[in-house]
Amino acid sequence: MRMVVPLAHGLSPLYEVMMKVGRASSSWLHQRRLHLPYPVKGDDGSRARRRAEEGWWQRCVCWSSKTSPRWPTCLRRSLLEDGYAVDIAADGASGYHAATVYDYDAVVLDVMLPGMSGFDICRKWRNRQNWVPVLMLTARGAVTDRVAGLDGGADDYLTKPFHLDELFARLRSLIRRGPTPRPTVLTAGALRADPASRRCWRGEVEIALTTKEFGLLEQLMRRPGTVVTRELLLEHCWDFAYESRSNVVDVHIRALRDKIDRPFGVRSIETIRGIGYRMRTDGGVPEKTGR
Repeated sequence: MRMVVPLAHGLSPLYEVMMKVGRASSSWLHQRRLHLPYPVKGDDGSRARRRAEEGWWQRCVCWSSKTSPRWPTCLRRSLLEDGYAVDIAADGASGYHAATVYDYDAVVLDVMLPGMSGFDICRKWRNRQNWVPVLMLTARGAVTDRVAGLDGGADDYLTKPFHLDELFARLRSLIRRGPTPRPTVLTAGALRADPASRRCWRGEVEIALTTKEFGLLEQLMRRPGTVVTRELLLEHCWDFAYESRSNVVDVHIRALRDKIDRPFGVRSIETIRGIGYRMRTDGGVPEKTGR
C-alpha cells in the first residue's frame, strides 16, 4: 500500500512524481523508493522486506507542516519500516494535486500547510467525490478544530504528541474500510440534506424539518434507490419504547412528504407496500408521472 509525506532528501516534486510512476533515471533511488523500505537505526531492513514480500505494501500520502518541517521525514521512515510505501508533498497545493491524480490507500494530512489548509484540501476532495481515507494529524487539538476536520470529510483525527503504534492502528482501520462514499452533504437530485447542521434544501429553497422528520430523511437519503424497512427506520430514529406494529413511521413520512415533495409538485419518497419506503435517486419526479 502507499502513502504521501513531505519532500525529503532534496528531491523536487517533479522527480517525486517521476519516481512514483517508475520513470526515475536512477535505478538505485527507484529501487529504494518503490521496493525496499528505508531501514531505520538498529534494523537491517529484513522486517520491512519480509512484510513487503508478504504483500504488506500500502500506498499512503502524508503532508508536511510549515511549523515543524522535520517531523514528516521521521514519520516517513517509520512508515517505510512498517511496510508502507510513502510519498511526500511539500505543501497543500501539491498534496491536493497528488491525491487527485493518483490512487492512495490512505492520507495522513496536516492541518497547517503552506498555501492551503488541511481542512480546505479534505473538503475539496469530498466535493469532487474523492473518498480516499483521510487521517488528520496535527497539533491543533481544540474541540472546534476536531469538529471542523471531521465534519469537513476527514475519517479520523489524531493530535500530537502521539504514539506510533496508535497511528499505525488507525491507518490499518482506515485502510480496511477502503474508499467508500461518505458524503458530508447528502444529495438526491435537487434535494440536499446536511446532517452536521440538520438543514435541508430543495433547489435553493430551505425546508424546515423536525428532528424526527430529518432523521427519517437522512436514513432514506443514505440509501437512495434502496428499500428501507419500517423496522430499520424505527431502530435508527426511535428508542425501544416504540413497537414495530405502531404506525408512527407512516405518520411522520406523510408529514415529511408534505414538506419536501408536495409543495414542489414532485414525489421523491416511494411507498413499498408491506415493507417500507424508498428514496428516488433522482430526487423526485412530477407527481402526475410518479409511480
